Amino acid sequence: MNSKQLLMSLSQAVGVSGREDSVVALAAQQLRELGEVSISPLGDLICTIRKPEPGQKHFMLDAHVDEIGMIVTWITEEGFLKVSPVGGFDRSLLLASQVAVHTDEGDLPGIICSIPPHLQSGERKNPTFEEIYIDIGYEKQEAQRRVQPGDMVTFVTPTREMHGGFITGKAIDNRSSCTAVIRAAQLLQDVDKPYGLSVTLTTREEVGGMGARTAAYTVAPTHAVTVDVGFGFTPDCKREQCGEFGKGPIIAFGPLLDGEVSRTLVQAAKEQGIPWQTEAMGGGTGTNADSILIARGGVKTGVVSIPQGYMHTPVEKILVEDIEATARLLAAYVQKEGGRK
Repeated sequence: MNSKQLLMSLSQAVGVSGREDSVVALAAQQLRELGEVSISPLGDLICTIRKPEPGQKHFMLDAHVDEIGMIVTWITEEGFLKVSPVGGFDRSLLLASQVAVHTDEGDLPGIICSIPPHLQSGERKNPTFEEIYIDIGYEKQEAQRRVQPGDMVTFVTPTREMHGGFITGKAIDNRSSCTAVIRAAQLLQDVDKPYGLSVTLTTREEVGGMGARTAAYTVAPTHAVTVDVGFGFTPDCKREQCGEFGKGPIIAFGPLLDGEVSRTLVQAAKEQGIPWQTEAMGGGTGTNADSILIARGGVKTGVVSIPQGYMHTPVEKILVEDIEATARLLAAYVQKEGGRK
């Protein structure tokens, strides 16, 4: 698969935090061609491309594989479902959305209830999750037979191509970064060097980053790069808070990140003619890097972000060429840093 095909395939897979099995299985099909694949007790996909020779560096390329969603908490007397969020939501986008309820018997179509504008009075405010109901078309007895508290819910959104090389759909955060990491591993699979290389597609990032913490302990890398999405400029955003589409990956600098890793990423981009951008993170990165860098005795860790529009919505968008540039940057960084003594 090329980057576009792989992203579109991964985006459509279901993988709410804590229930990432389906998307992990799909990604494993790609990574088994590159190295030894294992699945951790938390569901992390760990692919060992090459083990390090004694005393050599070991690189970990990481991206979280989970997506935001909802979890069923209750069934009302009328058969409607109550839910709680799994990950962060813009609640203004929920009303009247089509969803799928993932049950043991299969997926059930549902609709998030919405009051028609004709029946509204005054200004309509964003509902809280306490005010949100899902209609699956069944009365209470049948709804209880088919649905259990703990079943997950996701948006039903097609992944589509847009003009200009963009892809839009659900779970572009962070299946785009998974795509970049897999493509980087493909670029590095035939490199004959003594350093080690592992790819981790980790779980539960949207609810705390526990998958990355345990994966980093298992892999025991000396160096790691976490790939996630960053804010791409759209008309409703401030330019100074965003990266630009088509200008390549965003390399982060910050107090939690290893300065040498960040600088080497920039040097590798310059040497290979890869477009790049930078951002400063004054505290925590809000990515898996925060968990990885404190694994075992500490890991030299960097962050690379891919510009994305409309984050944490059902219509996220990303530019395929930025994903490909990110993959090339990761491969260039590993070869550059891996060649140093």
